[in-house]
Amino acid sequence: MASLISRLNSAEPDFLRRLHALLAFEATEDEAIDRAAAQILASVRAQGDNAVLDATNRFDRMQADNVASLELRQAELQAALESLTPERRAALENAAARVRAYHERQKAECGSDGFIYTEADGTRLGQKVTPLDRVGIYVPGGKAAYPSSVLMNAIPAKVAGVGEIIMVVPTPDGVKNPLVLAAAAIAGVDRVFTIGGAQAVGALAYGTESIPQVDKIVGPGNAYVAAAKRRVFGTVGIDMIAGPSEILVICDGTTPPDWVAMDLFSQAEHDELAQSILLCPDAAYLNAVEESIVRLLPQMPRQDVIRTSLANRGALIQVADMDEACDIANRIAPEHLEISAQNPDIWADKIRHAGAMFLGRFTSESLGDYCAGPNHVLPTSRTARFSSPLGVYDFQKRSSVICVSEEGAQVLGKIAAELAYGEGLQAHARSAEMRLKDRGEA
Repeated sequence: MASLISRLNSAEPDFLRRLHALLAFEATEDEAIDRAAAQILASVRAQGDNAVLDATNRFDRMQADNVASLELRQAELQAALESLTPERRAALENAAARVRAYHERQKAECGSDGFIYTEADGTRLGQKVTPLDRVGIYVPGGKAAYPSSVLMNAIPAKVAGVGEIIMVVPTPDGVKNPLVLAAAAIAGVDRVFTIGGAQAVGALAYGTESIPQVDKIVGPGNAYVAAAKRRVFGTVGIDMIAGPSEILVICDGTTPPDWVAMDLFSQAEHDELAQSILLCPDAAYLNAVEESIVRLLPQMPRQDVIRTSLANRGALIQVADMDEACDIANRIAPEHLEISAQNPDIWADKIRHAGAMFLGRFTSESLGDYCAGPNHVLPTSRTARFSSPLGVYDFQKRSSVICVSEEGAQVLGKIAAELAYGEGLQAHARSAEMRLKDRGEA
């Protein structure tokens, strides 16, 4: 039987070429999708509610008479929460509490109170931190429902102090997922509209008669949503353009092979473009994991998706040692990095680029997806080299504070004027000079 997943060895002469080929994923813009998204955005900008209503009825097979009928009331969100089984509700509430506690700690640690300091001459300098007024949260609602995405996007916004949270979620054929609505109730979402696609992004970005304009749009979506988010960036802020999900496991060979195989499955089951890679110095252990993959795959309901993902973008890679595994991990800069080893902190200290790190054999990535506490909205496609997880800081902005004393103006004015004259900006120079005691006369 053909291998289900590629085998690589870092000692092979062409290893880096094969690794780069494996990692090669560019979010290539489908021209047809981009054109369609552009047309929808233009119509929403020009026609407001009418365009949103038309697109929603057409693409989601709805029969709404107006956009107002697409808004869900708080009572319906609460009813969805009440409809959950006690076990499901407890799980959702416990997850929300952990996510909230983590982000409250993050807010405290990230300088959310701003700062002011006073110089010897009385000049005061500092920074003021303020939350965004209104944000939009996009929650997928087509092929699958993601209540965890509601928690991860809404709770840090709420902790940051955002004034109003608007959630959009498509409901094809009018089917609403009670767990998603319950998550919105728990997270404190203010308004929910059952719209999706590029029309939802346009409504949030430009505002319509019924849907208020937001300052930032966060949350994952399909290719049309991604294309629309790219186009509205600048009119509003966006979190990121997310690529396929990724997991990289560094293992010293001490974790049960079945555990690691299932960890690889956990990302591969997202979609065919997802990536799952294992790095280990022990060839016999890699063989054992491959045997686990072959044995466990037929048990997976999404085995066809997993099989395609592993075949096209997965790999089991033998490395020289754990140090080399860390070097390769930094090159890959994965979204999720599991360090499944006896002393994970030793190796975590060597990691510079990862969206999130999961340390130790008991820390499966799936715990981070749902309930560990840190945010599961993470940079993908090697953007962890320069990007961070979604957090409280994404829902805040910082304003510089400058209050120059009369004495301070005498020093700073001369510096600024000299530099302004050097740039050929005389008005800048004169503006500074007019505050100087010996040159204030016009």
